Amino acid sequence: MLRGCNCRFFVVNLLVMKFEDLVSYPGQSVAIIGGSFDPIHYAHLRLGERVREQYAVGLVIYIPNRLSPLKSQANVSAAQDRYAMAELAVADNLHFVVCDCELHRSGASYSIDTIRALRQGLSPEVEILFVMGADAVLELPEWREPDAILGESQVIAARRPGFDLQRMSAVLGPQRASSIELLDMPMMDISSTDIRQRVSQGRSIRYLTPPVVIDYIMRHNLYQAV
Repeated sequence: MLRGCNCRFFVVNLLVMKFEDLVSYPGQSVAIIGGSFDPIHYAHLRLGERVREQYAVGLVIYIPNRLSPLKSQANVSAAQDRYAMAELAVADNLHFVVCDCELHRSGASYSIDTIRALRQGLSPEVEILFVMGADAVLELPEWREPDAILGESQVIAARRPGFDLQRMSAVLGPQRASSIELLDMPMMDISSTDIRQRVSQGRSIRYLTPPVVIDYIMRHNLYQAV
C-alpha cells in the first residue's frame, strides 16, 4: 500500500475506497498526471478526461510535485496552495483524485519513484498509464531512469503547442519512441505561465481555469507579482 498519501475519498465503479486501499481497485488501469499545477487549468482537466475516455481508465490521479528536478523553483507557489487548487478543480469529477504523495517526499520529485510507489498499492494486473506533455516527452532522456519509466508504465504523450512530437524518434531513439502512445486530443493553448502573467497584469483568466480556482487565486492573492 502507498503510505503517507492523504487523498480524499473517490468513487469508481460504485465502490468507495481510499488511495491507501488501491489493492482493491476494480479497474484495469489508472492514469497519473504530474506537474507543478501552478495553477491547474482547463487543459490539465481536459487532458485527464480525454485519457479516461480513450483508454477506459477508471481513475485519473493528479500529482503535484514538490521540487521539479529540471525546472527552476523560483516563484513557484507554496505546495499547499497548488494542492488546494488542484483538489478544488477536480472535485466535481468522480474519476479524478489529487494525491499529495510527492509533496511529503524530501528532495526532488522523481516520477519513477512515484510510479514504483503506486505499483506497490495496485494489483499486478492493473496497468499504470503515465501521461506526459510533449515538452516533457522530448526531455525524457534527462529524467531519472527514463528506460524504467518506459518499462514500468505505459507512457502516453499529449501534444502541446510549440513542441513537435514528430521529433520523438530523433530525440529518444526509435526503440524508446515506439513504446510511447500518442493521445488523440486537440491541442489547447492554455498554460499556467500565461495565467500567472495575466493575474499579475490584472487581466482576465476567465475560461482558462475553473471558477473555484480563480476564486482561490483571488482570495489568497496569488501571482500578484510574477
